[in-house]
Amino acid sequence: MANFSKSNVPQFSVDVYQNEYLPEGGREVNAIVTVTSTGGGTVGTAVAAPHLYSPGQGPSAAAAIMVDCSGSMDYPPTKMRNARDATAAAIDTLRDGVHFAVIGGTHVAKEVYPGGGRLAVADATTRDQAKQALRRLSAGGGTAIGTWLRLADRLLSSADVAIRHGILLTDGRNEHESPQDLRAALDACAGRFTCDARGVGTDWEVKEVTGIASALLGSADIVADPAGLAADFTQMMETAMGKEVADVALRVWTPVGTTIKFVKQVAPTVEELTDRRTEAGPRAGDYPTGSWGDESRDYHVCVEVPAADVGREMLAARVSLVVPQPDGTAQNLGAQGLVRAVWTDDMVASTSINPQVAHYTGQAELAQAIQQGLDLRKAGDMDGATAKLGRAVQLASASGNADTAKLLAKVVDVVDAAAGTVRLKAKVAEADEMTLETRSTKTVRVKK
Repeated sequence: MANFSKSNVPQFSVDVYQNEYLPEGGREVNAIVTVTSTGGGTVGTAVAAPHLYSPGQGPSAAAAIMVDCSGSMDYPPTKMRNARDATAAAIDTLRDGVHFAVIGGTHVAKEVYPGGGRLAVADATTRDQAKQALRRLSAGGGTAIGTWLRLADRLLSSADVAIRHGILLTDGRNEHESPQDLRAALDACAGRFTCDARGVGTDWEVKEVTGIASALLGSADIVADPAGLAADFTQMMETAMGKEVADVALRVWTPVGTTIKFVKQVAPTVEELTDRRTEAGPRAGDYPTGSWGDESRDYHVCVEVPAADVGREMLAARVSLVVPQPDGTAQNLGAQGLVRAVWTDDMVASTSINPQVAHYTGQAELAQAIQQGLDLRKAGDMDGATAKLGRAVQLASASGNADTAKLLAKVVDVVDAAAGTVRLKAKVAEADEMTLETRSTKTVRVKK
């Protein structure tokens, strides 16, 4: 049994940034909660399940790689070869001892390696066998991504491990099952494993791929040129292998009379969590955040408190980090932050907006403006699209989000960034438009 010293348990910290001052009768309290995990090497469930940790190797893990093998993967023929090479690169990145499987996805899901409804355990031999099996991958058939996810779930759940992760690659639209079938599969898999999703080329549906990643708390991106797949797969698997604690939840407690208006992740991407709340006892709810390595993320918590007179103060919310356990209890990760409300007649104090809150409110509006602008452009409303994308350029410029500003400049001609004055480009490369849409939720952190 592993010996757990304080040094090999990830240390979580919570910092709260807010202006706690409200005017008389004021009710809305906003706070940015920064969660940081450092100095890992084990898993959050380690105290409860020490067998899930391998000394010197990190937490036990299982990975499933889902590769699109539909007929369109043959056009051009290099696409399938690049997908095979990328999957081989991801397999090479697996730590020794990690359980893994490769799934070929068409209108049905097939086990490519190891087969027999089981997972292989990574070592030099199984990695080589898996790469040999990749040679049998060929393109043909349709696309039913829900079946791929359900097979991945069955395989991943067969291993008694701490971290379960999927990588999904598709080049086309999910045409051989209904949207309801895909949604049902995502609902069934949510909370059971995390999944990064990638669209290769430009014939896939952005909202499908980003929806998969969002539901399964992973990342989404476009790989417009199939030649970039190997590097991307390697990086995704390296990140997955760096995860140390799974199934962390942000637990928010509020006093009687207080209502949570929303909880959303705002860095490194915007992710709405409000509707994912699960009740966790009186006045408390858990919001899922997925798996963590050494990293830091920011969350925007907005609560509505009862109106009060000048001079009153109250605890508006308490935020902590927990890992829910199979028996219905939760392991507390030992970090918490307090959100306060103080009523004052000092107008300067009560009307100033905390810089972190202002920054991330702008970043969330930026993501929304891009998505609305692109939807209006597709619908033929050029005036509406120009207005929304102009606002996006203005927000990207003001917040220093240079990456998003560069992507916007491929879709609009920027006349005056500070004023948000733009003209829609007459011709836009499909890959550029899809890249902007896929990456629209990526944010920059506030300069502290």
